[in-house]
Amino acid sequence: MNNKRLIPCIYLFNKIAIRSYDDTRVLSTDPVALAKECESKGADALYVMDLSHNDAEHDAAIDMLKSICDAVSIPVYGAGNVNRAEDIKKILYAGCTKATLNYSKASNIELTEEVSKRFGADKLVASIANLVEVNEHKKLLEEYVSEILFMTYTSSEDACKATKLPVIAVIPDDDALDNNGMPEAELKKLVKLCKIDNFSGISGDVIGHDLDNIQLIKNRLKEKGLYSDIPAAADGKITWANLKKISDSDGLVPVIVQDYKNDEVLMMAYMNEEAFNKTLETGNMTYYSRSRGKLWLKGEESGHFQYLKSMYVDCDSDTLLAKVEQVGAACHTGNRTCFYTNIFEKETARGGNPLLVFNQVMDVILDRKKNPKEGSYTNYLFDKGLDKILKKVGEETTEIVIAAKNPNPNEVVYEISDLLYHLMVLMAERGISWEEITEELAKR
Repeated sequence: MNNKRLIPCIYLFNKIAIRSYDDTRVLSTDPVALAKECESKGADALYVMDLSHNDAEHDAAIDMLKSICDAVSIPVYGAGNVNRAEDIKKILYAGCTKATLNYSKASNIELTEEVSKRFGADKLVASIANLVEVNEHKKLLEEYVSEILFMTYTSSEDACKATKLPVIAVIPDDDALDNNGMPEAELKKLVKLCKIDNFSGISGDVIGHDLDNIQLIKNRLKEKGLYSDIPAAADGKITWANLKKISDSDGLVPVIVQDYKNDEVLMMAYMNEEAFNKTLETGNMTYYSRSRGKLWLKGEESGHFQYLKSMYVDCDSDTLLAKVEQVGAACHTGNRTCFYTNIFEKETARGGNPLLVFNQVMDVILDRKKNPKEGSYTNYLFDKGLDKILKKVGEETTEIVIAAKNPNPNEVVYEISDLLYHLMVLMAERGISWEEITEELAKR
């Protein structure tokens, strides 16, 4: 099933979220918390609109945009205050899945080809005011952007027919909903739109001002057979019925749970059919407790929730692998992982997982910063301050350049290791973690 997306919009102004372009009433004083609430209420993606008036406000909005992207796992589309290619770069480097060009501004239309060739059409959305603009710029749009945010809901069907691009329709006001969700007249129109292949979903105040409306609309679409919370498996064949159970009487399948960032094995539990479906529907890991004989939402009592990122089945279809975002500890003992008791470990000179090595070295550096040790070179650098650290980073960088000109590659390895160490000292001095660096690299 090709689900249509529900995409609320957050309007950023002076570090708060307001109700809309022309309504400055405060919707939330904490846009990051609002973004997380949007995700928890079932938003499929998120629009974040920068309504800043000057460069200082714009920079603050970009920082807020980055915080939002870091806080949620759903796609984030950045929009607003785009005047040059550099603004698109800032939006994408903040972590947005896509950046939006406003076709009501001639300068944005002129930017389209340049930024598409630089960042890729798949990174761009065009905000279009009406059907006339779709037809006028059709060739440019279909070559250089990947999606249209269409502002005139009443002619959304015509917009879909006018282009092959996916179209997100904006429903601008709250009147389209009543206390039971979407009235029949509005629902019929949305159902008709949802049957169009390139109709991509809805955005706007109709779901942004009351986030409970997201689930109300999804429920109405489910009734019409147009929405399902349970995603199709990658090959379209794997369902609960295809899985081999421990026994016919138990009807259970074991689940191995890993941290989605570093592949650390966190725990093992069991699912029955209800837990399996509940997990896929909500994105919250839900298991079957054999000792209590009932469903078990991980974190319901402890607050240590697990949010599903991906799920796999093994070659025999009898074991599931879930990769999750773990809040707090996975183990009831308070340990990060249930597998904390070492039975056997062979000593090895090799470093193992590179990311873990980086984290281990960083942990030592951070410990030196917090608990100085006499004679420590790391503490010598911290004592001398930022200028000394920067001087060493510069020196080590130069030594890499020199070493790279020599025939022995081992020299380059030594010098890169020295540079990485000094970079980590700089990161510790400026409060930057490896997680931030790797997340940023993953966006590139």
